Amino acid sequence: MTESGPSISKNSTSFFRNRSFWGLTISQLLGAFNDNMFKQLVLLLCLEKAREIAQATGSPVSDRYQPIAMAVFAIPWILFSGVSGFLADRFSKRRIVVLCKSMEIFVMGCGLLAFLSGQLWALFVVLFLMSAQSTVFGPAKFGILPEQFRSEDLPRINGIFQMTTFLAIIFGFASAGILKEALPGQEGLALVSVVSIVIAVAGTGAACLVRPTPVAQPDLKLTWQAAGIDGQNWKLIQDNRFLLGVLLVSSLFWFVGGVVQPSVNSFGEYDLKLSSDRIGILQACMGVGIAFGCVMSGRLSKNRIRFGLVRAGMLGMVVGFPALTAVSYFQPGVAASTKQVAAEVAESGGLIFDASTAEWLARGFLIWLGGCAGFFAVPLQVALQSVPPESQKGRMIGTMNLVNWFGILLSAVFYGLFEAIRSALNSHGFELTSATVFTTLAVIAAIVAMIYRPDDIDLTDSAK
Repeated sequence: MTESGPSISKNSTSFFRNRSFWGLTISQLLGAFNDNMFKQLVLLLCLEKAREIAQATGSPVSDRYQPIAMAVFAIPWILFSGVSGFLADRFSKRRIVVLCKSMEIFVMGCGLLAFLSGQLWALFVVLFLMSAQSTVFGPAKFGILPEQFRSEDLPRINGIFQMTTFLAIIFGFASAGILKEALPGQEGLALVSVVSIVIAVAGTGAACLVRPTPVAQPDLKLTWQAAGIDGQNWKLIQDNRFLLGVLLVSSLFWFVGGVVQPSVNSFGEYDLKLSSDRIGILQACMGVGIAFGCVMSGRLSKNRIRFGLVRAGMLGMVVGFPALTAVSYFQPGVAASTKQVAAEVAESGGLIFDASTAEWLARGFLIWLGGCAGFFAVPLQVALQSVPPESQKGRMIGTMNLVNWFGILLSAVFYGLFEAIRSALNSHGFELTSATVFTTLAVIAAIVAMIYRPDDIDLTDSAK
């Protein structure tokens, strides 16, 4: 079958027997692992750089480089999401998936050179390239699901897809901290990059398992509007306030996530005085919760898009975020607060189990918050795959990426401003912890939970 041929059958009795399901799931899992391990390594190096500057100048620690890294990671999604959506509708999504995974090999090779250089700016360049590759991958990856599977299967498939993605994020975050402690210096980080290249090759091989798909709109013309949101999508969003609401709330979800990731790093580094490997465990706990929440959300959705799950997720965040702030005012434990102790603890098998009360509480609340995020994410993702017309699904996913990454760019600005204000207040005698930012997120979640109440949607596949 050629890639311009007829659509493949969606009537398989079980998507578990569909090679495309496994090809997409494995390639996404490996790509998410690589992206998040590399990004977390860069963020941890940003924390080290900020601490070195504070020690050299005698000033309070201000987390100035993590916001820059997050902004660098967000910019390609804003610049290229519209064009990526156009490409997904104009060409075979399967072809784009394979090409993007091939580009990942090149980007991870650049990462090897950047770590060897020891320059933070070089790592930011690779972070930009990695994000650009993921930007093009996104609309094809998610837009191809309705072309390969039945509508009523999409909630479960998205739940599994998101679960495996966040499992990869768990191991990516955790591996970054552990490997940074185990393989210090530029040469050690370069060895990590070699592993990333091998993983990228394996992900490309998995992507080749995806079955060919027809072009959604072969006569689609590239216009200047493709740099943002094209005319057809603008009209669809204007005429369909439901889709507009989903896009805005999806952007809010990624704004919150964009604030949380560097905040957890700062919370572990500055408030709980943890080493990099133990900070990785904190990030992994959030990933465990997200994976569980995604699967449960997919199962509870059955053949419907249930927006009550979105509200439940937001209300759970309203509870979890202030609790995490409260933990930051506990006295940090002594376990693994230095590299030497961390090595001894890891050798005795205590990296996970030997933790202070504050660290255990932080892990528990992060698992809770991750579960809430999983409940939040799946219905929104399914809605944007199911509601738009077949010929616009790729561009709608591109639009979703665009507004999501506006949210993430805004999160970098928000977090940077918060850190600047916190540092200024602390220098005048006010003792605000890094985790105070979590309480501001709880306020935002509470407001949205009160006003966002769309009706559920039946996904019964009667038309196909």
